[in-house]
Amino acid sequence: MAVTRQDFEDAIAQYWGVKSTQSDLSKIKGAVGAGTASSVRAGKHFDSVAGLIAKFFLEAGYPEEAIRVDRKQGLELPGYFRPQKQWDVVVSMGNTLVAAFELKALGGPSFGNNYNNRVEEALGSAVDLRHAALAKLYPGEKPWLGYFFIMEDAEGSQRPVSIAKKAALPPEPIWHGTSYQDRFGIFCQRLIDESLYDSVCYVTSSKESPHPVEPVDQLDWVHFAAGVRSRICYLGELGYPNEG
Repeated sequence: MAVTRQDFEDAIAQYWGVKSTQSDLSKIKGAVGAGTASSVRAGKHFDSVAGLIAKFFLEAGYPEEAIRVDRKQGLELPGYFRPQKQWDVVVSMGNTLVAAFELKALGGPSFGNNYNNRVEEALGSAVDLRHAALAKLYPGEKPWLGYFFIMEDAEGSQRPVSIAKKAALPPEPIWHGTSYQDRFGIFCQRLIDESLYDSVCYVTSSKESPHPVEPVDQLDWVHFAAGVRSRICYLGELGYPNEG
C-alpha cells in the first residue's frame, strides 16, 4: 500500500492517458476507498495524481471520509478575500485542515496564454488561505498546503521567452533568457522560500514521453513525498488521525 516512485511515474503517465507499467488508474483510485473513489472528479486528467496523494493519508490510517478528491464531496475551504475556494485534494479531521493540495498544469501550443494565470492562481489560493488562517478561520492546527505542477515538455516551453523591451521598469535579472520551464522552476522554488506552500512537486512531461523529469532538486518527487510524510508524522505525534 505504501506510495512508491513507481506509483508516481504511473500517475504522471495516466495524466497523459498513457497506460502505466505496474498499476492502472482504477487500482490507484481503488486504494482511496469507496468513500472517495465512487465518483469521478471533474478534470479527469488529475484523477491519478489525486489518488496518489490520497494514498499517503490512507496508509497513515486516515479514514476515507477525511480524504476528499471529488467535487461532490465538497472541496471548498474558507478564504479571507473571498468566502470559499475549491481545492483539488482536501484532508481534514475535526477543525484541523490536515492538508490541501492544488493540482495544476500548463500545456501548449501557446504556453504564454495561461502562464500568468497559473502564477496568479497559485499565489492567490495560498495567500487567501494563509490570511484566513491568521483570521482564525482554521481553529485547529496550522493548515498545510501542497502544490503539484506538470509542465508539458515541448518546444514552446523549452525555448527562451523574450522580455518586454519597453517595460516601464526592468525585471529582475534572473528572468532574462529563461524558458517557461525555467520560469516555473524559479516560481515554484519561491513558493517554498516564502512559505506560501509547504511542499511543491514540479515536473515536466509529455504524452510522447510521459516519464517525469524533475528540473529542480528541491521540487522533485522525493522532497514532495518527504514533506507530505513529515506533515503526517507531525500530526501523528499530536494524536491524529485517532483524535483529530
